[in-house]
Amino acid sequence: MITTDSHSNVAEPDMDFLTMLEESFVNQPMRGDIVVGVIQSIDSMGMLVDLGMKRDGVVSRSDLERLGEEANFSVGDEVPVLIVRPEDEDGNMIVSVAQAKQNEDWLRAEELMNSEEIWDGEVADANRGGLIVPFGNLRGFVPASHVTNLPRGLNEEERTEFLTGMIGQPISVKVIEVNRRRRRLVLSQREAQRELRDANKDELLSELAEGETRKGIVSGLRDFGAFVDLGGADGLIHISELAWHRVKHPREVLRVGQEVEVYVLRLDQEGRRIGLSLKRLQPNPWSQVDEMYHVGQIVEGVISRVTQFGAFVSMEPGIEALLHASQIADPAPENPADLLRDGQTIQARIISIEPHRQRLGLSIRDIDNGLALPAEDAEIEAGQTASDTVESFVEEPVAEEESNAD
Repeated sequence: MITTDSHSNVAEPDMDFLTMLEESFVNQPMRGDIVVGVIQSIDSMGMLVDLGMKRDGVVSRSDLERLGEEANFSVGDEVPVLIVRPEDEDGNMIVSVAQAKQNEDWLRAEELMNSEEIWDGEVADANRGGLIVPFGNLRGFVPASHVTNLPRGLNEEERTEFLTGMIGQPISVKVIEVNRRRRRLVLSQREAQRELRDANKDELLSELAEGETRKGIVSGLRDFGAFVDLGGADGLIHISELAWHRVKHPREVLRVGQEVEVYVLRLDQEGRRIGLSLKRLQPNPWSQVDEMYHVGQIVEGVISRVTQFGAFVSMEPGIEALLHASQIADPAPENPADLLRDGQTIQARIISIEPHRQRLGLSIRDIDNGLALPAEDAEIEAGQTASDTVESFVEEPVAEEESNAD
């Protein structure tokens, strides 16, 4: 049949046939489509679903078995199915209830990833690479690097043993990767734990007050200090707050897992930081220095640090005194490290005590410690007296800055 356009007077084919052809393509089921049908029958072979198309959908028995206890269907129920094969060699349309449910799980996983919500599951299996956690009809994977409390330095066998020990345990995770094409669902316990700790820290910050004392567990040691878990959130003891004496590394004072009592030194609500102190709960040795020492007294100490301008000497009980270069020898050595070394025990005379400035000055110029000056430094500078060198030590600004560094 030919029709004529009244404006162009050009004959065109009948559009009814084209419309029907287009609709036949539009309504053609495609692999991966999800449609809803009504269950017509259930038998030992599987299930037949009316999809409102020319052919019914066939669900195999093995597909239903994959659902386990969820395969609780009755004739007449509406059920979503995924088109696996629009037509097999026998002309049947193969559909899957299990894969349709998996699609719902993929959508749920994507929602959780986008919302960064924490999800609670249970560890079902483990291998050397990580943990297997069922997520609906999917298998989520937690890489070993995203498992909290996994000890460092384990060999492959020890790591597998540790992860296997988590089977059956509840676990809180965050979804960090969803890839349907590769069927990858990656979860992270570490990210979930971090978010929980952040929430705990906010709550803890609202409860804490500067000046109070709390108990906690040492959770980590770093070069700059120690972290203490105060109950789901960490505070930091800076290395300068570990003890009144100089500490080279926190391991000299603390160990991971140790229970400690700490002083809340400062709270930074905006930066969400908790500053702690260990030494503030111990007597300040400088408050006792007048009772223990006097000017002119001969004392013994251990050199804790040699610098260009002199050396720091550790004395009881936690006092660090300064031995200025001018009080090592006459004339003063250009490099005190030529004569002194860290860890060396020396005898010295106290030449000044300033408790309010936490300064104690020493001299070894007139005490035999077995030191030998380099030949080029042996000649004494003319006109220099002991009082001159003591005065230069007291007024030395660099020395004051260094002695107050703690």
